[in-house]
Amino acid sequence: MKVFEITETDDIEASIKFFKDAIEQPRIDELKAQYQVAQHPVFDLRKRPDRKVLKEDGSFERWDSVNRLGLPIQKKIVGASVAFLFGNPVKLMCQTQSPAETEALDLIRKVMLGNKIDSFNRRIARDLFRATSVAEVWFVTGESKGPKHSDYGFETPYRIKVMKLSPWEGDELYPCFDKYGDMAAFCRGYSLFVDAKEVPYFEVYTDEEYKLFEKTDDGWQERESTVNSIGKIPVVFASEEQSDWADVQTAIERLEHLLSNFADTNDYHGNPKIFIEGEIEGFVKKGESGAIIQGEKGSKASYLSWDHAPESIKLEIETLFKVIYSFTQTPDISFDTLKDLKQGISGVALEMLFMDAHLKVHEKREIFDEYLQRRINIVKAYIGWLKPELKATLGAMAVQSEIMPFMINDIGSVIRNMQSASGGKAILSQKTAIEKAGMVINAEAELKQIRAEEELKITSKL
Repeated sequence: MKVFEITETDDIEASIKFFKDAIEQPRIDELKAQYQVAQHPVFDLRKRPDRKVLKEDGSFERWDSVNRLGLPIQKKIVGASVAFLFGNPVKLMCQTQSPAETEALDLIRKVMLGNKIDSFNRRIARDLFRATSVAEVWFVTGESKGPKHSDYGFETPYRIKVMKLSPWEGDELYPCFDKYGDMAAFCRGYSLFVDAKEVPYFEVYTDEEYKLFEKTDDGWQERESTVNSIGKIPVVFASEEQSDWADVQTAIERLEHLLSNFADTNDYHGNPKIFIEGEIEGFVKKGESGAIIQGEKGSKASYLSWDHAPESIKLEIETLFKVIYSFTQTPDISFDTLKDLKQGISGVALEMLFMDAHLKVHEKREIFDEYLQRRINIVKAYIGWLKPELKATLGAMAVQSEIMPFMINDIGSVIRNMQSASGGKAILSQKTAIEKAGMVINAEAELKQIRAEEELKITSKL
């Protein structure tokens, strides 16, 4: 699909406006205000003003600051979602049938490793959950006559790279889909500061070409145009209807309001106060020990104490915490919650503890299964361009990504159950057990060393 067939009479402004009108952008300023603790309503003087202190005659004396307690609950919700989804590396699954397929799969893994894809996955997920949309664009760096490297197992001057595109960082994302739901074009709007002046840019990706436009004083001008060498739009896009915390935003604001008011009440009632009946004749001087208040005959003095905080406030605070965690499927894995768990808690109990979080992972997989598959297809296309002799092999390969939800593994319980099912027989070879332990780099060498030490012991006994 070609776009922007530029001639002298083309109206580029109208074409860019068409793309921009196709998709409504997330309300990033509003989302950032909810996500950043310092921007919460409890810190807004218009919504929570300071307390006015009056003199005895009713005239204004001063402003007293009130307590403002902001909670990073939005960050915790997003952080937990990211951790359970991509806390474990995504596995690449493929049944290779030939040396060429093995080589191709190894190349895919090297490209992913070179882009630190496990950390990149978490950054992508975090921006999706807080900004409601995110994208990544794959590209090639290097020149045909430039310096070569062997990171992919063969010499080449090119590297396959990826870059995150996010509204959270100022990008405007405009994916365009055809009637079948396939991406027909992808556009990105962004701005850069050039000579202390903000300059808008607009990129267009299709399966045939890439174009870059710059907005000047004379309107939009084309600055770059290249052929798409892989015949596939090199962009992966994902979006959600709302942020991860949207359904509990009002509950979070109510909780911060309650806690701030409660702190004000504690400031007022927390320190002891003295109630006096009768006339006071003198007070102890500051710093003197054995403080005594002297009063006339028959006067009385006693401490006022606040014995019980209002139970309704305490109940509402506890309920709000439960509502926030429950409706966002965020497990409460704080130290206070986990400290009462027994040391020998079973694997089944752990799975039950994190079941809600894992159900949320499966819900997110509706987005990320398709997202990760498109990424693999783009990487396969670039590798096919980089090494044409593997293009047909890559096209025929079925490579899939498997998301492994985070779990505190109870390996001992799993092994005991499997041994019980197998009648007490061994379920792993010694070499596999060494590999699974993950404490050595070369399991084969470690196994040889173990056997050598065993033979040495036997020899020494003879």
